[in-house]
Amino acid sequence: MLTRLGKHLTDEHPTHPQALLDAVADDVPLARALEDFLTASKLALPPDREERRAAARRQSRIDAVPAPLRPAVTGFAEHLVAGRDRARRAGTRPRGHTTLEARLTAVRDFAQFLTARRCKTDWATADVGDIEAFLHAHPGRRASYLTGLRQFCRYALRRRLMLVDPTAGVQAPQTMAFSGPTLPVDRQRELFRRWSTDPEVHPHEPFVGLAALLHGATTQELQHLTDDDIDHEQHRIRLGRRPQPIPLDPWTWTALQRCLQHRKNLGSNNAHVLITMQTKATRAAASDSYVKQTLREVGIQPRILRSTRLVDLVGTVDAKLVAAAYGMTNEAVIAYLSDHVDFARLPNP
Repeated sequence: MLTRLGKHLTDEHPTHPQALLDAVADDVPLARALEDFLTASKLALPPDREERRAAARRQSRIDAVPAPLRPAVTGFAEHLVAGRDRARRAGTRPRGHTTLEARLTAVRDFAQFLTARRCKTDWATADVGDIEAFLHAHPGRRASYLTGLRQFCRYALRRRLMLVDPTAGVQAPQTMAFSGPTLPVDRQRELFRRWSTDPEVHPHEPFVGLAALLHGATTQELQHLTDDDIDHEQHRIRLGRRPQPIPLDPWTWTALQRCLQHRKNLGSNNAHVLITMQTKATRAAASDSYVKQTLREVGIQPRILRSTRLVDLVGTVDAKLVAAAYGMTNEAVIAYLSDHVDFARLPNP
């Protein structure tokens, strides 16, 4: 890495720290090491890689739009990004990258449908029949697609790209009830035995699994857990934006200690609990995909364990208490309670 850095410094590349980070961006190992050194020395600001990746994902969706319809979608994407920036400056909640990408996905798929199936190459010719036909072809994504198309049509009306709003009057009835997968009790017991008794399992697997199954931890909460969030005296940790520290049971605490020992064995100064071979020499957190892949040996996603825990809690505990403990809104918790009946509490017929 020093040799490659020397070539950048001796060639006709910029040598200002901030410009140097941009110049070596394609050399990922060098970029990470150099970023860690320059930012720690307060010589440069860390580049926002997430913004760059999100911009690339948006551009890939725009490029997939048929050429005659593409300029309007390009303007719509810029409109979404500008709205996100305004919300961030105003201190309100800006839309996430995933939301913006979902909106562009809906418009991209509809544009392809218009061109291939309806032989239309002008947004002004789109009508309610096109919208209904498109949504009928994708019943499973009707609500998501309609939300994105409504927002695009409002934008197109203001820019006079459309004369009428073809989404007006179109409905997408949906229920807010949780319908995702959960684990049966036998499977939960099997996983708990594996994570509490098997010393051969990689240290990250039992901690992620137990934290999600017993404490409803999200992938993001575990991804950004650092030493500052751990109370070694009280055996508690602070997860994300939860209002109170979370007391850990003996098994989860033991799994956490295994993670810390694993980090020590790697000789890392990274303050994050979950580190990888790529992040051990930096201060960066492990990627979201890595945290999800820690449970690949058992074939389960952490979100399924979290959902299992929430469904069980809201069926036995006051939903408002669950919302307060987890830092969730009442509406988000009620979704896990919908259509759930505890038959043990019903009177005998």
